[in-house]
Amino acid sequence: MNIDNLIAGTKPARTYKVKSPSRGGARANSGRPRGSTNKYTLDGLMGALETATGQPFAKQIAANYAAALERGDYAGVRDYDRVLLGKLVADKQQVETVNGEDVVEAKRTAFADALKALSNVPAETDTVKPLTRRAG
Repeated sequence: MNIDNLIAGTKPARTYKVKSPSRGGARANSGRPRGSTNKYTLDGLMGALETATGQPFAKQIAANYAAALERGDYAGVRDYDRVLLGKLVADKQQVETVNGEDVVEAKRTAFADALKALSNVPAETDTVKPLTRRAG
């Protein structure tokens, strides 16, 4: 440390070595430009597959699944089952909510009961026994 820094009570400014630009790090104008789009889109990829094979993608998946069954590729069949079942279940799940006057009234009553139960909580002094020290 410098004697002036000791007297002033400050730390000296640190100097760092600047790495050579050929050693990595950020480069000017490198990377993906802002606002650029994906090179490949899902629609474009699906269209290219359909054009190349002459069948829709869903038909290709079904044919591949049937071929895996025929050749006894049970690991492949298992993978197809997982993917297809996951897709089917995800598409078919629906949540039905019923809000009739009876349901609304039941919710209102349950909320009022819960609020009443919360407001009747005994005070801490009623439930906690004071600590006493044992002599000895």
